[in-house]
Amino acid sequence: MTKATPFKRHAIALSVALLLAACSQSQVENSTDSAADPGHASGEHGSGSSAGLPAGRIAQGQGRAQVRSKATNQSCIDCHGVDGNNPIDPTYPKLGGQYGDYLAHALQAYRAGDRQHPLMTAQATDLSDQDIADLAAYFGSRPSQLRDLHGLK
Repeated sequence: MTKATPFKRHAIALSVALLLAACSQSQVENSTDSAADPGHASGEHGSGSSAGLPAGRIAQGQGRAQVRSKATNQSCIDCHGVDGNNPIDPTYPKLGGQYGDYLAHALQAYRAGDRQHPLMTAQATDLSDQDIADLAAYFGSRPSQLRDLHGLK
């Protein structure tokens, strides 16, 4: 594995900042929509996320995280840990405390084949929109061990 150059680290940090800014703008727009239409926030009249998904349910997401897929015979917690903070491989991401919209978009991209990973593409293939929303809500609600890239050299 090669060490990232300062340019690559800055490019990654910029990409993350742009993604977060886009998610934040979507949250502001969704908040405005929710104020105008109280049913919107509950998923009655639209999505519960910028990913166009129904509102996620934490308890159902916790249960879904334990279900082994037919394709890989693995569950989310098998690889990422119960709270999403103990991946079995250091190259696997920590999911606990991650932005729910980011997790939802990533799972949708794996399911669609727009994002490729030998395990995750197969893992996400059979997930419904509700499954994705629930998993994103669950892992997003977990304690975070994430840290930003500020000050890394």
